[in-house]
Amino acid sequence: MQIPKIKLNNGLEMPQLGFGVFQIPDLKEAEQAVSSALEVGYRLIDTAAAYQNEAGVGAAIKKSGIDRKEIFVTSKLWVSDFSYEKAKQGIETSLEKLGLDYLDLYLLHQPYGDTMGAWRALEEAYHEHKIRAIGVSNFYADQLKNLELTMNVAPAVNQIEINPWFQQTDEVTFNQQENVAVEAWAPFAEGKHEIFTNETIAKIGAKYGKSNGQIIIRWLLQQGIVVIPKTVHKNRMKENLEVFDFTLNDAEMSVIAGLDRNESQFFDHRDPATIEQIFGSSLKQIRSK
Repeated sequence: MQIPKIKLNNGLEMPQLGFGVFQIPDLKEAEQAVSSALEVGYRLIDTAAAYQNEAGVGAAIKKSGIDRKEIFVTSKLWVSDFSYEKAKQGIETSLEKLGLDYLDLYLLHQPYGDTMGAWRALEEAYHEHKIRAIGVSNFYADQLKNLELTMNVAPAVNQIEINPWFQQTDEVTFNQQENVAVEAWAPFAEGKHEIFTNETIAKIGAKYGKSNGQIIIRWLLQQGIVVIPKTVHKNRMKENLEVFDFTLNDAEMSVIAGLDRNESQFFDHRDPATIEQIFGSSLKQIRSK
């Protein structure tokens, strides 16, 4: 099975379907999950400093015996390291924990704090070939445009929440028009609102003999979006890859589009109180250093 790739704005090719390791902080469990993912055919692995499992991911990659060039590795810098100097160290720390000479993609994990200083460090690492592509996560259109106009290297990827309940159609369109690849985190909304048994999605799935999860992945792929579903179960990993033998028609794509609740299934990235609650300690931490 050949997973299709998309070409980023710097010419680098990235698998369109990958494996995410969010909420697997135990290093041994993360190592086992990534080992299983690589064994069944995934070649895009997405981690982050904040996930606290980079070492486990790196151990699995090393033990896999797969040519490093065949594995596309993404990690992300947390906001507590958002300054030029701290970001430089953060990049080195990620490389060290992963046991890698380079990262294929490195992202600013959130749009808060000294994003410009951190981005300069990413640009520098990019030019030094420590990172093959740089990008962002959770940036809205205006934040992305500000970064594009201010810095020298345009983001290659923007990883944002996208699922049937929160489709962010305008954001997806804007990013793609800017030639910034869109990558969906939480494509299954972590199972909220009974997404895995939703009757509308299930009816479409019955036509193709596919699960709700497979229909959702296919719906995202057909929009040119990169998808990184997470699971620790090997049978689910295999199932999530079995989405290249059917195509949703326009009517079915429209039916799923009609499920949009237009609300984040987690939190509003633009609500000041939420920003203070979730990111305040990290931002104060860097300010105090």
